[in-house]
Amino acid sequence: MQDINLKKVILRKLFRRRIIGGKHTAIENLVAGIPKHYVHDAKSVVKERIKDELIVLKSTCYGKQVSLNPDNLDRIIEVIED
Repeated sequence: MQDINLKKVILRKLFRRRIIGGKHTAIENLVAGIPKHYVHDAKSVVKERIKDELIVLKSTCYGKQVSLNPDNLDRIIEVIED
């Protein structure tokens, strides 16, 4: 089976849904639709992108939420289009 590039899939999904800055979604919603055997890897990719500052983490009373970092949109678009 062809391996998928989870970094692009995650960033593309957030960008396509315009989840940037103040608008955010749960990590569980972000990995929904990804094949089950990739979900653990996808969550690891989200944590890596938080460290890279491409994704920002927001803690809320109902769980951890993520969105694209509006300060790094140029880098995000480069990764998506690459």
